[in-house]
Amino acid sequence: MRTSKFLGALALATGLLFASSSKTTEAQININIGPAPVCPYGYYDYAPYNCAPYGYYGPDWFTGGIFIGAGPWFHGPRGFYGHVDNRWDPRHGYAGPFPERGARPFEHFHANEGRDGLGHVGNPGHEGGGEHRGGFAGGRGGRR
Repeated sequence: MRTSKFLGALALATGLLFASSSKTTEAQININIGPAPVCPYGYYDYAPYNCAPYGYYGPDWFTGGIFIGAGPWFHGPRGFYGHVDNRWDPRHGYAGPFPERGARPFEHFHANEGRDGLGHVGNPGHEGGGEHRGGFAGGRGGRR
């Protein structure tokens, strides 16, 4: 009997201890994206959003020579898919030079993949084979 009273008191004390120690913790999430990177030919559509080399994006990613953005700063039309040349993507093995601010073009664009502004692969709805001029030279934004 003494043992059962002791075990009962121990269980009650343990329950009170856990009940008093369970505090509600508030979670706070703060996301600060900041301004888009200043890149002469656009920036990759995945973090850390480094500058992409000339030739990565096709002309459909530029409006009046200005990049329409990628990642969190994408400001192209809804449903947009534009051509990229993923040979210039480090995730596909590219390890060559990257442009500095004001850098001159060093390669030409050859479309081989379609992506939306968030990096999802899809169909741009038009052929990219004729897009051999550099995107920075001025292309049209949106679909053609």
